Amino acid sequence: MIRHEIRGHTAFLTIDNPPANTWTPESLRVLEKLIGELNDNRDVYAAVITGAGTKFFSAGADLKTFSADKVLARHFIACFGSAFEALMNARFVTVSAINGYAMGGGLECALATDIRIAESHAQMALPEPAVGLLPAGSGTQNLPWLVGEAWAKRIILTNERVDAATAVRIGLVQEVVEKGEGLAKATEIAERVATLSPRAVEYCKSLIHNARNGIPRRAGLSLERERFMDLFDHSDQQEGVAAFLEKRKPEWKND
Repeated sequence: MIRHEIRGHTAFLTIDNPPANTWTPESLRVLEKLIGELNDNRDVYAAVITGAGTKFFSAGADLKTFSADKVLARHFIACFGSAFEALMNARFVTVSAINGYAMGGGLECALATDIRIAESHAQMALPEPAVGLLPAGSGTQNLPWLVGEAWAKRIILTNERVDAATAVRIGLVQEVVEKGEGLAKATEIAERVATLSPRAVEYCKSLIHNARNGIPRRAGLSLERERFMDLFDHSDQQEGVAAFLEKRKPEWKND
């Protein structure tokens, strides 16, 4: 239900569970395991995630798999949390190509990525309260961080569906492209990542997340300087500077 392949330094993940690319505990465990494997593969610098077909990125949870069963629901939501936290904290840069409806857990998956590209026909929502639930795949935490409290409340507390134009205006996505062009744009972004020092990008991503994770500013600033100096322990730092001075493209070893 999660297809993947690696081309160059980019991993491509496709949510493929027709007809609506819904999540199941099994597919969430597969995603978590896959993120772990990609973390261990130092040749992977970025990952692109999208949905199979042209209508759905992902419609979220398959409610039929737990319905009113509290035990199954606890297992399901634990799988959601583990998978999407793994995605959020991936070593590499993650880009979602939202190629249609991203509802509930589908949108939460996109929220867990670093960069979001939406196709013009995409629709996004967190409608869980409409069925007596709440977005517990990190949705209540990630959405306010990205769009602010007021818009997060409007989307979650009133079940407002957001189109692509609104999403880019409020900062939910970074760019809107025409239908069918999302994967190409996400791939272009991922390939730009591959031109940078992998370890420098890794350090930058973790430092950017410090504010989200509640690290005090003074500690974050101190850690920033420490990570800067840590880069001098790796050959890519010397290669990057040398390539710049010699006016050539760097050849990263990612040691």
